Parts: sequence; structure tokens; C-alpha cells
Amino acid sequence: MKVGLIQTRTPATQSSALDHVAPLVREAAAQGAKFIATPEGTNILQKDRETLLPQLVSLQDDLVVLGLRQAARELGVWVLVGSALVKRKDGKAANRSALISPSGEITATYDKLHMFDVDLPNGDRYRESSLYEPGSQARLEPTPWGNLGLTICYDMRFPHLYRALAKAGADVIAVPAAFTRPTGEAHWEVLLRARAIENGVFILAAAQGGLHEDGRGTWGHSMIVDPWGRILAQAAGDAPGVVIADLNLDDVTATRQAIPSLKNERAFVPPPGALGAEGAGA
Repeated sequence: MKVGLIQTRTPATQSSALDHVAPLVREAAAQGAKFIATPEGTNILQKDRETLLPQLVSLQDDLVVLGLRQAARELGVWVLVGSALVKRKDGKAANRSALISPSGEITATYDKLHMFDVDLPNGDRYRESSLYEPGSQARLEPTPWGNLGLTICYDMRFPHLYRALAKAGADVIAVPAAFTRPTGEAHWEVLLRARAIENGVFILAAAQGGLHEDGRGTWGHSMIVDPWGRILAQAAGDAPGVVIADLNLDDVTATRQAIPSLKNERAFVPPPGALGAEGAGA
């Protein structure tokens, strides 16, 4: 399975975003990638709420998603739109992944479960839940190569989600992201490698990188990690570009046989006061 990750510096309008990402998708396909993944916020990045909201449309009507569906058909490849910022049927916003088949059809979607509501040591403050409605359903989708688990960015700090996907049969887990520069420098690589090692899965982490039109800075360093925790390929910095690697899905089975942590896992009674401990012994 030859995969391609697209590292972008997504602009603040959908038309510019499509012009930015589409050539990179074609470049990945030209290098032989049959599965191509883009980052979180592929269709638009605009941190000003009043400017962003009027631009959001449904997933089916989004200009970038439509363009990538056309590209998937023309190139005969699978495309994972790491996420598009879209309007839900109820009028609320969603941060939504979309898996596109080589026929151009959307075969699966996933809404980001965990909202990035944090106050960083450098004074930066984020309240994603003030704009986006979180999802409630984990998603595992079959592909011709194996089962793909869908997650988005901040989800990676919640290992129980990745464990659940692995125990359900995930071979590969996508982690599209727009990581901040402070958290990216400190945590990006170690978290991705940890999620791969803990669960014996491949991790595909396509990222935003650089200084964006809306003033935000993102970390970049898109990477592909194998089930043993080895980095197979990585972007050197934050510039837009393509990262390519060949995945041998037999490595998932071999790693899990060598370290059968999924099988060895045991239920336990949490200590008093632990979140969710109520009724744990029932």
C-alpha cells in the first residue's frame, strides 16, 4: 500500500484552498500513491468566527470536497479529506473527515470527537467547542488494504479512542491535524509514535504547516509511523509538500503477535475518584 500525505498551508477561502491542495494531490498520485490523506481544515482555515461562519456550507456542497472528489475519480485513487469545516443540517458547524473512493463517492464521514478547549502556557487560548459541535461516534472503515480508523488532531491525546479502534480491527489510523507550534514542538512526534506502538497500527498524520493567512501558526512535520513506532517518512519542516511511504500491512499482524497487548489487556476496577469509576465493579 503506497500512501501519500499532503502537507498544506490552507488559505482563508475555499477557492484558494482548492487551488492549493489539488496540485499536491496530483503530485502524490504521480508518485504512485493510491491512498492520499490531507490535513485537518483542508477546505478553509479562518480563525475569525464572524468571517468563517458565512463561508461554511454542507459537505456535499463544499468547493474543496467537490474538487477532491473529482480528482479521486480522475486519478483513480482513494482520498481522505482529513477534515473539512462544514455546516451541519441543523445549522451548526462540524469538523468532519470524509473518505472518498476512486469512483468519487464519499464512503465514510467522521466528526471530531474531542474539542480543543485549552489555555496554553504561552497565553494562547482556544475554545473549539464554542464553534463546532463534537461528534459522538468512532468510525472504522474497510478499504482494499485494511481497516482505516478515523480521528482528527486533538483526538490523539485520548488513547482510549485509539485502543477502541485497534480492538475493533483497525490496521491504519489517520490523524489529520492543524497542531499549534508550541504543542507540536513538544508533543507531536511522541504522541503519534505512542499511539502506533500502543496499538500495533500504522499512523498517517497529515498536517498543516507554517504561518497562515489568518495569522495562526501550525507545526507541520507530517509523518507516517509503522506499528513498531518507526517513522517511515516525515516532512522536514512546515512547508507544503508531499510525504510518500510504502506500507506492508503484514507488519500489523507481526507486531501484534510479538507484543500481544491487545489480547493481554485486562479489565480492572479504577481507583476511587477516577472519572467514570461509578459502578465499575458492577
